[in-house]
Amino acid sequence: GDPEKAISFAKQLIEEEKVFAIIGPSTSGETMKIKKIAEETQTLLISCAAAEVIVNPVAKWVFKTPQMDSDAVKKIYMEMNKMKISKIAVVAGNTGFGKAGKEQLLQIAPQFGIQVVAEEVYDSKATDLSAVVAKLMANKEIQAVVNWSIVPAQSIIIKNIRQAGWNVPIFQSHGFGNIKFVQAAGEAAEGVIFPAGRLLVADVLPEAHPQKAVLVKYKKDYEERFKEDVSTFGGHAYDAFLILSTAVEQAGTDKGKVRDAIENMKGLVGTAGVFNFSATDHTGLSLDAFEMITVKDGKFVLYNN
Repeated sequence: GDPEKAISFAKQLIEEEKVFAIIGPSTSGETMKIKKIAEETQTLLISCAAAEVIVNPVAKWVFKTPQMDSDAVKKIYMEMNKMKISKIAVVAGNTGFGKAGKEQLLQIAPQFGIQVVAEEVYDSKATDLSAVVAKLMANKEIQAVVNWSIVPAQSIIIKNIRQAGWNVPIFQSHGFGNIKFVQAAGEAAEGVIFPAGRLLVADVLPEAHPQKAVLVKYKKDYEERFKEDVSTFGGHAYDAFLILSTAVEQAGTDKGKVRDAIENMKGLVGTAGVFNFSATDHTGLSLDAFEMITVKDGKFVLYNN
């Protein structure tokens, strides 16, 4: 992504194309760059990016479809509590998503009795992060590593940790929800733990689960059309289209009424969860939108400690 290009594209769409709404961007840094533009021009923006700062504080015309990063942090820390892990390292990519997630990890840690004893930020274009790993390994207090990133370099951290013979538990963010990151890390990805929406494990959900039918159909349709494994990222765009189209069906083409329809939308089943928006919640998803996932034999499976 390119934040400056995002500004240019957003202005072109709004001023020249006179668009009704914008779906995207898919990354947090770019979304934050155009959030103010959407507000000033009263243009509906339904972001497919995850950082909580996109909707907190609430902006009247801005919504997003991925789950809250604070909820992802809480799911990770809840699992750490079960595993008796209390001292951790936090590493993050140098993107908007990485920065926002790192802030949440540091802020929420005390609530769960967790101490961040080391923190590092790495370049999103890095191809070798063994020096970062060596620095972390020197700190004998570290019981687990949280690698918060949306970029391919997150797989490098995982590989370098295992190449160094470090058997520390590795937790990832919901930005790990694409099997290509697993493939890039290879065998090193085995046992990585992370929170994600249920799309990645749709096939094993109980038949009565409220998301089951939607997830199975989306997964089948996506994989038949694009000839690749489904990821949560495409699901965020699907949810954005679903939210907008449902609101237009309800409210017509008056932009203000469509905005109000989204803000009052309840019980809409999407790929990321069941959306319940409000005037104070422009994500519409709660902690229960997440499952804990792990990697087993190169595949995503439900995590069962």
